[in-house]
Amino acid sequence: MSQPSYTLLPGADESPVILHVPHSARAVPAGVRAGIVLDDAALERELDHITDAHTAEIAAAAAGLAAVPPWRFVNRLSRLVVDPERFPDEREEMLAVGMGAVYTRTTHLGVLREEPYDPGPLVERYFRPYARAMTEAVAGRLAATGRAVIVDVHSYPSRSLPYELHGAGPRPPVCLGTDAFHTPAELTEAAREAFAECGETGLDSPFAGTYVPLEFYGTDARVAALMVEIRRDLYMTEPGGKAGPGAARLAAALAALVDAAGRRPSGWSTPAGHGGEGRTTVET
Repeated sequence: MSQPSYTLLPGADESPVILHVPHSARAVPAGVRAGIVLDDAALERELDHITDAHTAEIAAAAAGLAAVPPWRFVNRLSRLVVDPERFPDEREEMLAVGMGAVYTRTTHLGVLREEPYDPGPLVERYFRPYARAMTEAVAGRLAATGRAVIVDVHSYPSRSLPYELHGAGPRPPVCLGTDAFHTPAELTEAAREAFAECGETGLDSPFAGTYVPLEFYGTDARVAALMVEIRRDLYMTEPGGKAGPGAARLAAALAALVDAAGRRPSGWSTPAGHGGEGRTTVET
């Protein structure tokens, strides 16, 4: 049996925090590579643009620095295989640019897979097992601690790419993606304080929303979630270059957020609910 496309790295039993790292890997299995029309050089360039490079390493360093180690759920395959944070159906707005759960277009709107393309086999092989495992990870934190805090760790380019649907807005050093139901104001404020020394922190621009498994989305306020989008020029050479000294500062800031989120602050409010099924993660 083949190995899972993800890894759940245990933290402290008493930690409710899961650092979710969905877009850090570059690996594309040979069978999936066969369906991608780019030549090897073009594929490497696309991976440079689309990968949230070094975010797994930043999350690992943060886990090592945190007073109470968080759990980590890390995607081991490139988002060019499947994007676990997309809707797998017509609800996904990124279908408009060929970037649903299975991409058919590149960051520069070139052809990645020939259309019409049936995403079904890749969704069944990779997307659904990932979603089930993340659901189980959150359920495990709820059972152990009575709550779960998902911190979604991403990065984004300093200049917008053609595929971005909302790329005209501000691009602060750190963008916090929020959800009306699952992101308490106190969690957002804790993130602002943690990343204060890294520069300006903005909300929901150029990327909005956060990831919550559908089983809990919009119904279980015990699950809090926040997306952290780090602008890549803070810590690496774009696109696809090595990490620089800024990565250590960001890891320390993320550790501070983990510690704050791991404590149950007095007065954490329950966010106002809203209707509808699903989770919102916009073009990350």
